[in-house]
Amino acid sequence: MAKLSKARKEALSKIEVDKVYTLSEASKLVKEITSSKFDASVDIDIKLGVDPKNANQMVRGTAALPHGTGKDLKVLVLCSDENIKEAKDAGADIVGLDDLIKKIREGWVDFDVIITTPAVMPKIGALGKVLGPRGLMPNPKSGTVTTNIGKAVEDVKKGKIDFKVDKYGIIHTMIGKASFDAKKIEENANEVLQVILKLKPSSAKGTYMKSVTMSSTMSPGIKIDTRALEKA
Repeated sequence: MAKLSKARKEALSKIEVDKVYTLSEASKLVKEITSSKFDASVDIDIKLGVDPKNANQMVRGTAALPHGTGKDLKVLVLCSDENIKEAKDAGADIVGLDDLIKKIREGWVDFDVIITTPAVMPKIGALGKVLGPRGLMPNPKSGTVTTNIGKAVEDVKKGKIDFKVDKYGIIHTMIGKASFDAKKIEENANEVLQVILKLKPSSAKGTYMKSVTMSSTMSPGIKIDTRALEKA
């Protein structure tokens, strides 16, 4: 068994093992147990009572974090000439089409989000082997395939995130930075959780939100009271 560091021991000592915390309590505690020298990300993991193998139980969506992610995302827009100015004016970091598609095909992935238009998607479909495993494939459900390029870029830059349940029924997503004050962490987390609650598939039976855990990079997880979330 790996030896626990002093910082890890101190962090664990502040968490009551059998306790489930309110979202407000967890948002304060996650700051207390974060000791990294860099500005750590704050994440939540949500275990859902769904079977992702069934298409009608796939939970995927977007949330506009009221306080952003704290991360400056590099946005790539793949579009035809008539959308180039709109994309650049909205704040896109990289804009182009055929030359960029060629670079991606060769393995280039130095960006965080791709936004494109429905007309361009047929050209991007062949990039699935490169983009798919990294979660970078544009999708209409996440708002990254759209005719309104400018708004899509602005939304991402302001803190819009997309999430998708994995094959184990878990959604993992970043909700901010440890440097945020506790209230901002709480409000960002609540926005994501309330969106996920609204996305409950009608075919999902039993407990929908089975567990929610908040943590920062390298910190222990803090269990959150799901019953309180559902009443919010």
